Amino acid sequence: MKFIIQRVEKASVEVEGEVIGKVDKGFFVLIGVCNEDTKETADKLIKKMLGLRIFADAEGKTNLSLADVRGSLLLVSQFTLYADCKKGNRPSFVKAGSPEHAEEIYDYIVDRCNNWADEQNKDIDNEVDIIYIGTGSFGADMRCSIINDGPFTIELNSEEL
Repeated sequence: MKFIIQRVEKASVEVEGEVIGKVDKGFFVLIGVCNEDTKETADKLIKKMLGLRIFADAEGKTNLSLADVRGSLLLVSQFTLYADCKKGNRPSFVKAGSPEHAEEIYDYIVDRCNNWADEQNKDIDNEVDIIYIGTGSFGADMRCSIINDGPFTIELNSEEL
């Protein structure tokens, strides 16, 4: 499993000209799934992603997590993260998970992140922004727009954690 995490000021996803997901400050996350990935693999990457301290504190050091800054998530499935470009100039995608498996794992990731956001939002007052989880549309032709903050981009690969 691969997560490409971009710290963003704003991000959005459009399908057929309609914005279906958007966030302000937070993470824009591309998610690639292969057939060997499990819910346990997803849990490991989710935990690592949500714990990343890549937002600046009062001293300008990257010391704060997504929860610390009340940041949101925009989660987008991206099978092309498993592109194999070793031979020729046309990528092969045979390492990407089957659509059925990948969608099941993607939906699981979205559910787990929604549960996390619900926990974070549980005890806040009306003056604090709500943490929001946005999504793309699995398998759709999407247009993604981001304003990368930094730029700051991190790859999490389950084979390396």
